[in-house]
Amino acid sequence: MTASLDRSPPSPPLRLGTRRSPLAMAQAEETRDRLCAAHGWTPEAITIVPVTASGDRILDRPLAEIGGKALWTKELDAWLLDGEIDFAVHSLKDVETIRPAGIAFAAILPREDVRDVLVGAESIAALPPGARVGTSAPRRAAQLLHARPDCTVVPFRGNVATRLGKLAAGEADATLLAAAGLNRLGESAVGQPLDVDSWLPAPGQGAIAIECRAGDARIAGLLAAIDDAPSRAAVLAERALLAALGGNCHSPVAVLTRPAEEALVMTAALFSPDGADRVEATARFAPGDLDAPARLADTLLAQAPATITAHFAGR
Repeated sequence: MTASLDRSPPSPPLRLGTRRSPLAMAQAEETRDRLCAAHGWTPEAITIVPVTASGDRILDRPLAEIGGKALWTKELDAWLLDGEIDFAVHSLKDVETIRPAGIAFAAILPREDVRDVLVGAESIAALPPGARVGTSAPRRAAQLLHARPDCTVVPFRGNVATRLGKLAAGEADATLLAAAGLNRLGESAVGQPLDVDSWLPAPGQGAIAIECRAGDARIAGLLAAIDDAPSRAAVLAERALLAALGGNCHSPVAVLTRPAEEALVMTAALFSPDGADRVEATARFAPGDLDAPARLADTLLAQAPATITAHFAGR
């Protein structure tokens, strides 16, 4: 991170758009604090502008049935393109793979804990026979059913508090949450983190992305001060894999990219939605080589049975 030489606060204050959920607000506050620290500003230099996203309003159906990840971004995209905000903050795993041409990733914050957390049992193996596990994520559902085909998936949507409330009310025996979100909400003691060697996370999990208008050199230059290059390289590689796979919100894909000396090592797995079939492959490549994840996608799809490839357009 490089501090700016110009420490005069912006006038008027910069407008940072975010969803209104508690986790999104925590991410916006982290972004504001990092940006102010990098430039020597007081918090008043940035105004947080919240919006209630469609994905936060519609909670009775799986996201994949009602418009996919765009329901998390479309309101903020419109505000950004219309000039109502200067930049926007997102959980990267909730950002659709193909973004509007007028919007660019200006910064990726240092990636948080990438693991999923199991709440309600000490491990996947320790779940009681026939356990009901609450999740609306195809990746989590498929991984669960692959490991424990005796379990039943119960649709769970809503923010962290809502899902924990549903669990407490007995709507399921266990649920799965992102460790990064729990940490950012000060709930790191909740649940049992799952080892990434046996339970891969979602593409981009744990990363906060900040977007601005493409071509807005002033805002992009300010945001560059909080861009974390290793995190950017890892998550852009994971998004390149997604793009090559041609998946959608129904496509169960899990991936993790880790640094290894001067290279990145990506491990990815594809599942059939019922968890019965699974393929995995690993690739090592240089940071910034976005062709390598595409080749890994080809390898995965070439190995996968029709029960998996039917859910990916890359093949």
